[in-house]
Amino acid sequence: MEKSHSILKFYLSTTDKLNNKLLYEYIVQEARKQGISGTTVYRGIMGYGLSSTIYSSKFWELTEKLPVMIEMIDETDKLEAFYEYLEPELLEMPKGCLITLDPITIKLHKSGKH
Repeated sequence: MEKSHSILKFYLSTTDKLNNKLLYEYIVQEARKQGISGTTVYRGIMGYGLSSTIYSSKFWELTEKLPVMIEMIDETDKLEAFYEYLEPELLEMPKGCLITLDPITIKLHKSGKH
């Protein structure tokens, strides 16, 4: 039986923190510890959420609050378990975030040489 795969996405801000760590760094480090196949963090140049104003990248701003998306692809069961592991801490955060999980079809997953 073929295993199902999904993509788990976290939408948050570059300034969001959890346990005094940047949230996106914390999520990536935890994903690695939990054996998630791979994770990518994308930083947006402009965006807003349900409870925020529009933020954009401007060269004169010293501290930029910008949108961040973390994306990970793996077996659906592994991603569900990873989300369930993080959920209690995410629910306790004062800041908001959006997390989605969607099924995908992997056409090619080829490892490179070290």
